[in-house]
Amino acid sequence: MHHFLQEAMTAARTAAEIILDHYHRHATGQIDKKGAADFVTQADRAAEEAIMDHLGRKFPDHRFLAEESARDRTGGRRWIIDPLDGTTNFIHGYPMFAVSIALENDGQLLLGVVYDPLRDEMFAAQSGRGAWLNDQPIQVSAVSDPLTALVATGFPFRNRDKIDLYLAGFKRVFLRVGGLRRAGSAALDLVHVACGRLDGFFELGLAPWDVAAGTLIIGEAGGKITDVGGDPDKVYSGNVVGGNPIIHEVLLEALQPAWPSDKLPTGTL
Repeated sequence: MHHFLQEAMTAARTAAEIILDHYHRHATGQIDKKGAADFVTQADRAAEEAIMDHLGRKFPDHRFLAEESARDRTGGRRWIIDPLDGTTNFIHGYPMFAVSIALENDGQLLLGVVYDPLRDEMFAAQSGRGAWLNDQPIQVSAVSDPLTALVATGFPFRNRDKIDLYLAGFKRVFLRVGGLRRAGSAALDLVHVACGRLDGFFELGLAPWDVAAGTLIIGEAGGKITDVGGDPDKVYSGNVVGGNPIIHEVLLEALQPAWPSDKLPTGTL
């Protein structure tokens, strides 16, 4: 397992070199639109190709689920890849984006890495082994009073028809916590919960590649992450609530009345 993790971190750093080269040259290249406010750049594609090339050479029998290209079926070992989480931020030079890579086996997450190239921060976790930031163990926060909690969120840009639903939940959370932030990278939000910079997180309409690595990292750091109904096995629904155990429960209690299951977005795959 350690071998898999080391190769995942190597792949993340290789992709980050490509991303930073584009970023520092202000060279996003051609920007294509996948949907409303959903973009892909040459940096996304080149970074994803580099990740899949590296992991494919090391593990030729593994499958891939990657944001821009690969949709291999489940079963066996499968890498789940977001080569550039926070593409809109990247396009505008806003310094919040990351590489996210996870490995699952028959649907069970084995490891996850999220690399923030601008801060040289490598978040990593192995199932049953804990979570780390640059090789130092991390834990979720111990904040128990929601009125002192800092919570992150993301807007449902893939599901703009759900904005009123989202805002109803946002209002209920806003009235219960100390502060709310929206940085534009779910992968970074999740690992910032894992290391205690944030106390909770919620969002609608995410994809598996947005959350796979962060899900394992939060769990291994002592936190909880589930769907809005509280089911940890349905995170890939895309309607995600995470946090330290206390703030996670506070968020569920706030969001469930506003976000009935029959009104939520369905998965993106």
